Parts: sequence; structure tokens; C-alpha cells
Amino acid sequence: MENLTVTIVGVGLISGSFALALRDKGFAKHIIGVSRTEASGKKAVELGIVDEVLPLVDAIQKADFIYVAIPVDATIPIMETILDTITEKQFVADAGSTKHALCEALANHPMRHRFVATHPMWGTEYSGPEAAVRDAFKGRACVICEKEKSDVVIVDVIEDIYKTLGMNMIYMDAAAHDMHAAYISHISHITSFALANTVLEKEKEEHTIFDLAGGGFESTVRLAKSSPAMWAPIFMQNRENVLDVLNEHITQLRKFKACLEKENMEYLQELMVNANKINRILK
Repeated sequence: MENLTVTIVGVGLISGSFALALRDKGFAKHIIGVSRTEASGKKAVELGIVDEVLPLVDAIQKADFIYVAIPVDATIPIMETILDTITEKQFVADAGSTKHALCEALANHPMRHRFVATHPMWGTEYSGPEAAVRDAFKGRACVICEKEKSDVVIVDVIEDIYKTLGMNMIYMDAAAHDMHAAYISHISHITSFALANTVLEKEKEEHTIFDLAGGGFESTVRLAKSSPAMWAPIFMQNRENVLDVLNEHITQLRKFKACLEKENMEYLQELMVNANKINRILK
């Protein structure tokens, strides 16, 4: 499906990159932005991400396709407004990092079938319109949740868009998505935030820490630059899964701590050898 009028709700990293991709691939003839702040909306126009910025309802009514990529705590009320407004000729998708709460909230809405719950598994530590980049999604995975609850034709269109952007499609229910996301994404961000706070606290005493910081530290703590406005709601919406993973992570940290306290070199190496098995998955 080409030459669509597309409304992106949110003009930041994901939505901005998605809008650029839609334009580059010929899916969008006109892109409308909805922005929480006037400054972000203006910047999105300046950067060529959107053609104009409109209030939410006006932007919905003018669109063939509405794409929502905003903090997950704001997504549910915004999505309810969108589904209350659209007609049978329009369709909607989101890009949120949590899915269960959203899908549950929309389960009984009469226009639920016009919505496809998606999560393109890509992102960086940056935010805002300036963070949007071209060819962002190529080679990445995109999860579609509750596929069976969406109109078949709409699912086909959304799949075609993501596949044209170079993404690999994965299907699962919303609860399974949130559990897996806690393990492969959410815990990484919490760990990075915690490590950054640890080093910042210690740096008050040891001013040379950051002078000595190398690539390993930078790559590990990179995610701590991520937007708190985005990630705090993700952690809270997925708190049960995140707590489960966090408890296991703390258990693993305690094992390393015990090895050092007891000077147990053999077990320390055993823990690291076991961790090396990740090479089988991430090559």
C-alpha cells in the first residue's frame, strides 16, 4: 500500500525514524506529526520528518494510517481516543515496549480490529526528533502481538511495511512479549542506570574514574543515557516481569560477590565460563 497519509503520534526516535523510512520507501505521500511540545513539532518539520503538525483529533481524521510511538503510560488513553475517532477505512499500529496493559485495555473496544500491536525491536539511547535516523530497522526483529484480533488485511499491510524496512517478523501473545522483553531489554536498561549511578557516586571521591573509562565501560553504561520519561513507565507497566528478572540478576551478582569474599577462584571462573555460553546465541 503506497501514497498513504500517515499521522505519527510522537515525533521522537522511533516514530521519526519510522516516518523517514515510510517516506523513503514510498509508503507515505504526506506525514502529519502530533507532538507533546511545540518545540519538538517544529524541529520535526525542520528536519523533514513530518510535513505539518496538528492537534491529535485533527491529525487522526486526516490520516489513512496512524502510528503511535510515545511513552507507554500515555499510550493507552491516546489509543482509546484514536479508536474512538477512526473509521473502518483507517488503521492504527503502535511501537510500545510493553504490550499486555495496552492490549488488555483495548480488548473490548469495537474498533480493536483496526489496530495492530507491534514492537519494532530497535532503539538507541537518544531521544527527540534529532535522534531519528534512516535505515534504522534493517535486520531487526519486529513483534506483532495478538495478530488474530486484528483485521487480516491490516495485518498484511503492517507486515509489508515492516518487511520492506528490512525487519523480521515474530508473533506472540502480549504477556509472553512482556516477559521476554524484560529479559532481553528492560533488565539491560536497569543495569545500565544502576551502574551509572554507582560510578557517579564513587566519582565524587575518585575524580580520575572518567578519565580512565574505556570502551568497555562506555558500551556497558551507554543505555543509562536513555530517556527516563520513556523508561520509567516501561519498568512500572512491566514491573512483575522486571522484578522477576531483577531478583535473578541480584542472585547472580551475589554469586560473584561471594567468590571474591571467599577467594574462590575456581567458582569465579566457572561462573564466567557459564556466561560465555551466550556466544551460542549472540555471535
